Amino acid sequence: MSSPTRLRRLLAPALLVLLGAQALPAADLPRISYSKAFPKSTPAFVAITVAKDGNSEYRESLEEEPLRFQLTAKETGELFALADKLDRFKRPLESKLKVANTGIKTFRWESGAEKHEVQFNFSQDVDARVLWDWFERITESERHRINLERSARFDKLGINDALLQLEVSHDRARLVAPAQFLPILDRIIKNQSFLHMARARASKLADAFRAGADGTTE
Repeated sequence: MSSPTRLRRLLAPALLVLLGAQALPAADLPRISYSKAFPKSTPAFVAITVAKDGNSEYRESLEEEPLRFQLTAKETGELFALADKLDRFKRPLESKLKVANTGIKTFRWESGAEKHEVQFNFSQDVDARVLWDWFERITESERHRINLERSARFDKLGINDALLQLEVSHDRARLVAPAQFLPILDRIIKNQSFLHMARARASKLADAFRAGADGTTE
């Protein structure tokens, strides 16, 4: 069995379990879901669900509680506009080109009885690639959040490096829903056990994220 085919068979039941959980509130709202299975990457699996009201979830394992966060109205609107441009995933997106395996990605649309799903390894469709990059940015953001929380609990000396990585992603406009970082940043700022440089960097980031609370991206 080819590797892409094996990945599709592994991914399909995992995605069905995720979607069947209906963990998001207001499950009657339209939802866009994305998953990627790529055993040779880190993380090897991600699943993201975004509801029309911006309520979102991120998972790297179906056995763990998801990270929950709120996309801004602007971010949510851009995601759903892209889904509309892609006919809500009613048509194929896979490229005919022979390219390296980069993981099986799945886009899924759900709104009441309307459900559509499409899988691909690589797509030449511009809108598909933009939507794909949105979910890659969400993944990058949630990985930073996981790293920050872990460092704050178990590696106080490493917190400045975790903050520096977050700052780099912010400077590259790769962060999504930056307000989700404010609780952990505020804890770092107020905790005198962290190095001064870490608290100063956390304060700088918190100020920047609060300044963009209207949904704009720097």
